[in-house]
Amino acid sequence: MLFRFLFLIFIFLLIEVYAYQAFKTLLKTKWALLTYQGLSLLILVFIIYSFTQFDRSVGQTRYTLITLGLMLLVYLPKIVVTLVMLGEDIFRLLFGTVRYFTQSSSESFLPERRKFISQIGLGLAAVPFLSLIYGMTVGKYNYKVIKQRIFFPDLPVAFDGFTITQISDVHSGSFDNPEKINYAIDLINEQKADMILFTGDIVNTHAKEMHPWIESFNRIKSYKYGKFSVLGNHDYGEYVTWSSQEAKDKNFQDIKNLYGDIGFELLLNEHRFIEKDGQRIALVGVENWGRNFKQAGDLNKATANLSESDFKILMSHDPSHWEYEVKKHPKNVHLTLSGHTHGMQFGIEIPGFFKWSPAQYMYKQWAGLYEEFGRYVYVNRGFGFHAYPGRVGIMPEITVIQLKKGEKLA
Repeated sequence: MLFRFLFLIFIFLLIEVYAYQAFKTLLKTKWALLTYQGLSLLILVFIIYSFTQFDRSVGQTRYTLITLGLMLLVYLPKIVVTLVMLGEDIFRLLFGTVRYFTQSSSESFLPERRKFISQIGLGLAAVPFLSLIYGMTVGKYNYKVIKQRIFFPDLPVAFDGFTITQISDVHSGSFDNPEKINYAIDLINEQKADMILFTGDIVNTHAKEMHPWIESFNRIKSYKYGKFSVLGNHDYGEYVTWSSQEAKDKNFQDIKNLYGDIGFELLLNEHRFIEKDGQRIALVGVENWGRNFKQAGDLNKATANLSESDFKILMSHDPSHWEYEVKKHPKNVHLTLSGHTHGMQFGIEIPGFFKWSPAQYMYKQWAGLYEEFGRYVYVNRGFGFHAYPGRVGIMPEITVIQLKKGEKLA
């Protein structure tokens, strides 16, 4: 534990030293450098103090969101500067070593640091700095409607063209702008889908987080074929310390009730038949099942009495469930709808050309549509935000999926 702490201190000092060296090339006056040093120290003290005051009985708050946002805003750009200048120092060391053994020179062993390298580092650091500011001011509520058409050879004819709106990962405890939330609800209602599905995480931890937003979410219109939901990992209250098991159980029951309070039927390892023109599909909902999170989902129980030939849509919050259990399940689940990853709320997306996020190093399926063995999973990028109070490149999503009968188009 002590070694980890000392190593962390060393890394912070290294970052601060390199950042200071870079800023010295821009800040020419002594008072400017002293101001920079003073601000850096104050921010570091504030961040350390804030983390020491974290209350595990409360969990994430607006204060912790601000703290994490500030830490990323300050230190991610400084890390970029450090990497650039560290790279230059490695070059200087190698060059100096070669010169020492191959030339007789009275010059200093290490070449002087080049000013333009520091300026390049600062210029590169401006990219994450400005991006993070954008993400915290605009990106977190920059809702995108993403439409996805999926073809199935065995889709019942009556459901050809059937549309589903999906939302996921609301994390209502992070919201701070009623106007933006109501705008998002208007976007949901504008899609005029046949059914709406909510794939979990209505809160960060506590049921009371949703209370100020119930009226807004009750504005989601009625759907001819229903409004259904499942639980996400945050809905279980696993990430805080409770005063008693009774308090935790009461909060969990209150969270389950919240889904009903906003008009959604919560499916807990069970299924419902959706009927249209004399034909039907099965909508299956499981509790959370995650490789590294709570595993309360029971797909066998949820699909009991369903045959392999029944057309099935599964709501399962964590896409790792699809990877490790669903895609090869003998009951043949045609389409799984998930969320959970948020796309890490950070990445780059150029639709149809390029998609990257740190999330891809933790989840094989992390945003959008994936297919194996003729079975599909769609991973929603999330409606809300958690931990980092913003979104950069990976925007909040409202998904509209259209089911089509036939073979997948080339």
